[in-house]
Amino acid sequence: MRRFYLVFSKCPTMSDILSYSHYCELIWFDEINKINYYINISINQHLSVRELRQKIKLNEYERLPEDTKDKLVAHEEVVVSDFIKNPIVIKNKFNTDEISEKMLKTLILEDISSFMKELGNGFSFINSEYKIKIGNNYNYIDLLLFNYIYNYFVVIELKVSELKKEYIGQIEVYMNYIDQNIKKVNQDKTIGIVITKKDNKYIMSYCSDKRIFNTNYKLEGVI
Repeated sequence: MRRFYLVFSKCPTMSDILSYSHYCELIWFDEINKINYYINISINQHLSVRELRQKIKLNEYERLPEDTKDKLVAHEEVVVSDFIKNPIVIKNKFNTDEISEKMLKTLILEDISSFMKELGNGFSFINSEYKIKIGNNYNYIDLLLFNYIYNYFVVIELKVSELKKEYIGQIEVYMNYIDQNIKKVNQDKTIGIVITKKDNKYIMSYCSDKRIFNTNYKLEGVI
C-alpha cells in the first residue's frame, strides 16, 4: 500500500474505470510517463488485465518513437504514424528467423487483429494481394487497410531485407494509385508503411514524401 501511494499520488490520470488489478500491473514502474501511457490505453481500448499484461510483456511503450512519447507528455496532437511500433512484433510458427515474404504475410494474416494493433488504433482490414491495374500490367498490394479514425487508406508493403530505395518508389506508386482511383473526395490522402527486416535511415532521410513510413518487424517465439 505504501508503494501504491508513492507511485500513484504522482499520477494525475488515475481512473475508477480500471480495477485495482490493473494498477497492480503498473505499480513497480518508476517512470510516471510510462504508467500514464498504459493507464490511458487501458481506458481507451477497454483492456482487460490480461491484455494489459500482454502489452507490457511486449514492451509496447518502449517501442514507441521518442517523438511520440514527447507529444504524449506535452499533450500535443498525435497522428496515426505516431503509434506505429518499432519493431512490430509478429508471432512466428515457422521456428526460423529466415523467412520469405510469403511466409511473413501468412504469419500476419493468421493474426491480423494483433498486427493492426501493433500499428495503432482504428485500423480495419480490406484485403491482401489487393489487385490494381497500372497500364497493361496488374500489380498486387501486399496489404490494404483503412483507418477510420483518421479517414484514410493505408498501403503496406512487406520486405524481408533491409530497406531499399526501390521499395520507396514502389509503395509511392501504389499510394498514388489508391488516391486517384479508390479514395473518395471526403477522405484524406493515403499513407504507406514499408515493413522491413532492417531499416536504412539514409534512405528515409532522402524520402521527400512524408506520407511514407518505415518500421521493422521482429519475430516472436523463434527457436
